[in-house]
Amino acid sequence: MDIEPDPPNGITGFPLGMPAEAVKTAAARLGRVKVSNDGSADRFRHMKVLALHEQFEIVFLLEDGKTLTAAEVWVPRPGPEEITVRFRGIDVFRTPARQPVEQLEAMGLTVLHDEPGYWTVPCLSLGLARVAGHDVPLGTDGEPPYFQAVLTGPADYYDFLLASR
Repeated sequence: MDIEPDPPNGITGFPLGMPAEAVKTAAARLGRVKVSNDGSADRFRHMKVLALHEQFEIVFLLEDGKTLTAAEVWVPRPGPEEITVRFRGIDVFRTPARQPVEQLEAMGLTVLHDEPGYWTVPCLSLGLARVAGHDVPLGTDGEPPYFQAVLTGPADYYDFLLASR
């Protein structure tokens, strides 16, 4: 299975703006689905659809309670299926974390690292995290050597971070 983050459009099979019921149906094809705050647009408790596959998880955010506004893919675990997550040819989870950051910067993109473990690409609406939700080996800097999650959001998802610069 290949999953491609395509900011600001979505990820493979899940375009941003997709209606909530369609997200639930498509997510169910990936594995078990858990829905929280169904229909809620509350800023701190908005709707989420979690697709639980035996080898990976995807969190679908529906911040308006009606349509897909962002998707976060977590690092695949070993198993029977070959799962690859590539962004513009970069294997997000199998390439040492510093390399994708350098490749993004070489593309002329601004990559911010304002918070330990997190990188954002504001004008592209791409987020990368090295924070793990489970035990993983750590690199010499105390963080996992590979990214653990990638988030794709709409066109202006992280642009507010540029205002504080």
